[in-house]
Amino acid sequence: MDAMQFNCDVASTAWQSWHDVSWAEACQVVARLQARIAKAVKAGEWRKVRNLQRLLTKSSSAKALAVRRVTENQGRKTPGVDKQTWGTPDEKWQAVVGLGSKRYKPLPLRRIYIPKANGDKRPLGIPTMRDRAMQALHLLALDPVAETTGDAHSYGFRRERSTADAIEQVRNVLGRKASPKWVLEGDIKGCFDNISHDWLVANVCMDKGILRKWLKAGFIEMGRLFPTNAGTPQGGIISPVLANIALDGLQRELETLFHTVRQARAAKVNLVRYADDFVITGSSKELLENEVRPLVEKFLAVRGLVLSEKKTKITHVTEGFDFLGWNVRYFKRMLLTRPSKKNAKAFLDKIRAALGGLKSAAQAEVIDKLTPVIRGWANYHRSQMATLTFSKCDHQIWQALWRWACRRHPNKGKRWIKQRYFVRLKGRDWRFSEKDKLLPVLRGYRKRPHVKIKGEANPYDPMYDEYFSRRLARKMDATLEGRRKLRWLWWWQEGLCPICEQKITRDTGWHLHHIIKRSQRGSDKLTNLVLLHPNCHMKHHSTEKSGSAGVSMYKC
Repeated sequence: MDAMQFNCDVASTAWQSWHDVSWAEACQVVARLQARIAKAVKAGEWRKVRNLQRLLTKSSSAKALAVRRVTENQGRKTPGVDKQTWGTPDEKWQAVVGLGSKRYKPLPLRRIYIPKANGDKRPLGIPTMRDRAMQALHLLALDPVAETTGDAHSYGFRRERSTADAIEQVRNVLGRKASPKWVLEGDIKGCFDNISHDWLVANVCMDKGILRKWLKAGFIEMGRLFPTNAGTPQGGIISPVLANIALDGLQRELETLFHTVRQARAAKVNLVRYADDFVITGSSKELLENEVRPLVEKFLAVRGLVLSEKKTKITHVTEGFDFLGWNVRYFKRMLLTRPSKKNAKAFLDKIRAALGGLKSAAQAEVIDKLTPVIRGWANYHRSQMATLTFSKCDHQIWQALWRWACRRHPNKGKRWIKQRYFVRLKGRDWRFSEKDKLLPVLRGYRKRPHVKIKGEANPYDPMYDEYFSRRLARKMDATLEGRRKLRWLWWWQEGLCPICEQKITRDTGWHLHHIIKRSQRGSDKLTNLVLLHPNCHMKHHSTEKSGSAGVSMYKC
């Protein structure tokens, strides 16, 4: 531990500005400590865990990564109650230097509301930039604990896990002939807003004083300060992990219902959870109603939570149920997992609303606006049985586009409008296109089966490094489908950014960098291109004037 502390001190004395930070070194220091934390948790050495967590939160490497996270995510331009954001390298560096727990006192949250699908509004608490950075710093130390102790079939807000993994596990437990036929659809009422503060402080393995300050910080709405007596605010970086820790252990509680393996197999009780939404299978309605549901309610009551009476129900699989935007139904000896009607309607409403706001926009602008919406929805659902739904939605989108085009030219004939806005391409007519821009169609996205993550896989355990590397390669290969140049560069670089030597993923984003600038007649050939993280790209350009080693030394 002393050697690791020495390494952190050496790094801190070597860095004098934001662009001096060696991201490769910072990531390695933090990753080694996180691996040691996960190993100690697995061995049950909780005193060692707390010592390692303390060491990690004091390291300048972790502080730099925490500031980098909050200044590069989507909410980086959203201020808290102090109306401050960190946009310049000097502000980021001062944040790293000033990040610490001595005399730390968080400011109240800024309360805003965002609309929900059912018409209600969900409250969000926006912390200040400094509070976000502190949460990101302590999350680096807490996440290895949460991943090591978490339920095997919990998939929400966890590294390397997604909704696709959750629906595949649902298929695993319900898709066979001998599978259970009854399902308890569970939904927790106001999960984030009602978690017991006392339970969190007593059971979460992190600095108790800082956690208590976050929970009791309060929020400001309409200029007034309101206290927070329960819950962890939606909008805080660390809140999803705290909620996961509160709900972890339900899987083990369900196993205590049965005294023998034979009883457990006959009951066919399985849990699949994504954040506060979960389903529990069972061999009979009576088992779920008389034994499983009371146990779940007792488990939640200890944490200050209750089930939502409106959304919690017991359903037979032949009737079907909605889960994470899919409808799951057993029909004609087959388990169907298709986009739910509610989810498809919300998608089409979003398309129509976008077109309603673009009545006078150019066709190219419409294509730019709708393409990411269509692509995102198609990629979300393409791992399941979505072909029929895609065809129906394509027709609805075409109708909306046709109404948009006809409204623009009330004095033109239908044949003229078709020739103006639609083309025939590769045997498919009525493609919405202008010059080199083409609006994608849902039917163009072929089914791409998803390989579910192993339930026991831990991204902080070195034993699974090779496993997660293979999964990342498959995911990026699918993400860059149809983009040959980017795909080849990612494989050639072995998925690593040459500046920080960390993985380039869909979440981190990337920048296509020209080694010899285009302004200096640099070509677009692969030999002159390299993929970098966006922040690493900015760092390279800030240091190239000083003559520091840049990307040119990594020329492919």
